[in-house]
Amino acid sequence: MSATTTAPPADPAAEFLDRRSPLERARGVLHRYPALSPAIVLVLSVVVFGMLNERFLAPANLSLITQQVAVVGTLAVAQTLIILTAGIDLSVGSVMVLSSMVVAQVASGSGVPAALALLIGLATGVACGGLNGLLVTRLSLPPFIATLGTFSVFTALALLYSHGATVRGGDMPALLTWTGTTIPVGGVRVSTGVMLMLAAYLVAAYALSRTAWGKHVYAVGDDKEAARLSGISINRVLISVYLAAGAILALAAWIQIGRANAASPNVGVDMNLDSITAVVIGGTSLFGGRGTVWGTLLGALIVGVFRNGLSLAGLDVLYQTLAVGILVIVAVSLDQWIRKVRR
Repeated sequence: MSATTTAPPADPAAEFLDRRSPLERARGVLHRYPALSPAIVLVLSVVVFGMLNERFLAPANLSLITQQVAVVGTLAVAQTLIILTAGIDLSVGSVMVLSSMVVAQVASGSGVPAALALLIGLATGVACGGLNGLLVTRLSLPPFIATLGTFSVFTALALLYSHGATVRGGDMPALLTWTGTTIPVGGVRVSTGVMLMLAAYLVAAYALSRTAWGKHVYAVGDDKEAARLSGISINRVLISVYLAAGAILALAAWIQIGRANAASPNVGVDMNLDSITAVVIGGTSLFGGRGTVWGTLLGALIVGVFRNGLSLAGLDVLYQTLAVGILVIVAVSLDQWIRKVRR
C-alpha cells in the first residue's frame, strides 16, 4: 500500500487575517505606487476640462501649460529631495530669484561672459543650499524654521544686490534667454526650458532609484535613527541633499529668465508654496521616506491643468487658488490614509 501525503490543515485564523476588503487592497496598491493617484487625477482633469472647453486641448494651449509649469516644476524637483528627508524648504523661490539676479547683473552690468555668469549663478544656488544644510545639520534647526529665516535673508539680498531693478532680456546675452525659445514637437511647441526641466527629473529619478545615495535619502526620511544605526551618516546625506537642491534652483533661475525674458527681484515669492503643492499633490509624503519625482511632475502638471482649465472656464483667480487649496487638503488626507496601510 503506497503512502500518501496529505496537505496540512489550513489555519482559519491566518486565512481570516489575510482577508482584505477591496478598499484595503486599493490602499495597498497606492502605498506601493505613490505616483498612481496623481496620474489618475491628471488624466481625469484633462478629460473633464477637455469636455468643458474645446480650446483646452488645442496645441497652443497645451504648449502654454507646459511652459507655465517649467519653473515651478523645476523648483519642485529640489523640494522633493528635501521633503523625502522629512524636511521642507520655504526658501526655494528666493534662492531662485537671487541666483537669477546674480546671473543677470554680472552678465549685463559687469560684462562677464554668459557661460561664466551661469556658473556664478550655479555657485550662488549651491552656496544658498549649503547654508540651509548647515543650519539644519550643525545648528540642529528644524528645516521649517531654518528656511523660513533664509527665505527673508535671500529675498533681501536679491533686492539689495539688484537695487530693486529688473534686468530686461535685451540687455543680457542671448544664452541667458535661450531657455525661452521654443521648438515644435508633434504639433506642440515646447520651450528649451521645459526640456531642461525634464532633464532635471531624469537625473533626479536616476539618482534616487539607482544609486546608494538615493537609498540613503529614503532611509533618512523614513527613520533617522534606524538609518544612523545602519551606518548612514545622516548629516552628510542632508548636506548633500541641500547642495543638490541649490544646484537645481540655479537651473530654475536660468529657466525663469528665459520664460520671462527678464530677471526681476519681485517674482518667485509665491513659488515656494507652489513647489510644495506640486510635491504634496504628487504623492510624496510630508513625513519623508515615500514618494517619487515623477509623482511631483504629475503634481505640477495637475496644478497647471487646474489653473488653466478654470481660467478658460472664466473663473476668477481666487477660485483657482481655492481649487488648488482643496487639492492640497485632499492630497494630504489621502497620504495620511495610505500611510495606515496594514503591512
